[in-house]
Amino acid sequence: MMQAVGSGVPIWQGGLWFDAGDMRVTPAEFVDCAMANPANAALVARLPALGLNQCHLVAGCLFQAVWNRASGHAPGWGIKDYDIFYFDDGDLSWDAEDGVIRAVDALTADLGVTVEVRNQARVHLWYAERFGTGYPQLRSARDGIDRYLIACTCVGIEVATGEFYAPDGLDDLARGVLRMNPRNPRPALFREKAESYRSRWPWLTVVEPE
Repeated sequence: MMQAVGSGVPIWQGGLWFDAGDMRVTPAEFVDCAMANPANAALVARLPALGLNQCHLVAGCLFQAVWNRASGHAPGWGIKDYDIFYFDDGDLSWDAEDGVIRAVDALTADLGVTVEVRNQARVHLWYAERFGTGYPQLRSARDGIDRYLIACTCVGIEVATGEFYAPDGLDDLARGVLRMNPRNPRPALFREKAESYRSRWPWLTVVEPE
């Protein structure tokens, strides 16, 4: 169970009020919390069968389960989609990525959730056209995880090994503290994303970029 000490914003967890300002969660607790969402558990169990290189379940579908537990919601509450990253720099064509997307769709069609799949080796090829700004050529799936706008949301689970990845640790995530990711500093987009999270979890705290 996530532990809390000290003082902060009061939140509801497990039938008791706790102080959000000093919440703590270990990597093992984080994974257990994320896997309490049946969709996450199914994805981690099924995706290794596809043999995708560096395949990770990432970001919102994982960390939002922690915020949901702290808020007294079901693990899957408020989750809009389930993001999957993999890395294949041997074939950067859209046809190859589209084939993977179709395979994942077939594998997960019965789950009733939206699954988004992206080959992180080719994001730089289309990002500028879609979003109007450049994007570096990545060297691994974890490079993609490292670029989420909010630091504490840079998390992933490698499906083949179960290894948990969180370059910024878990303290801010457990406390609901949203800071701009220094590896991808985009203040306007950071604020927009942070407020979208606060609309669902109002107890979150946004740290204004300097």
